[in-house]
Amino acid sequence: MRALPAALVVACLALPSLVHASALRCDNKLVSEGASQTDALAKCGPPVSKQVKSETVTNKAREGARDGTRYGDVSTEVSVTTTIEEWTYNFGPHRLMQVAIFRDGRLVDVRSGSYGY
Repeated sequence: MRALPAALVVACLALPSLVHASALRCDNKLVSEGASQTDALAKCGPPVSKQVKSETVTNKAREGARDGTRYGDVSTEVSVTTTIEEWTYNFGPHRLMQVAIFRDGRLVDVRSGSYGY
């Protein structure tokens, strides 16, 4: 029965890290999913590197004639371009580097890299 309480303690300690899986932790500050780049800069400072890319998604929509026939079908294309930025934070050799991914200026994901330097 002693293993159960120890397992419970370990599970409870791991719970906070699971709740904020897409959060960037800088010292005692937390930048959560949906936060702006300005918030990240204020809490974590500037990253050691930034990569910027654009992504365009095109959706096609078809509209048929009102009477349900195929005559008069109209095809409409809608393109949306988003900016994706990857900010890399280096917290030193004893911590993993963190890559904060922003889509149109909002934090959408955080990934761990290798150990810092």
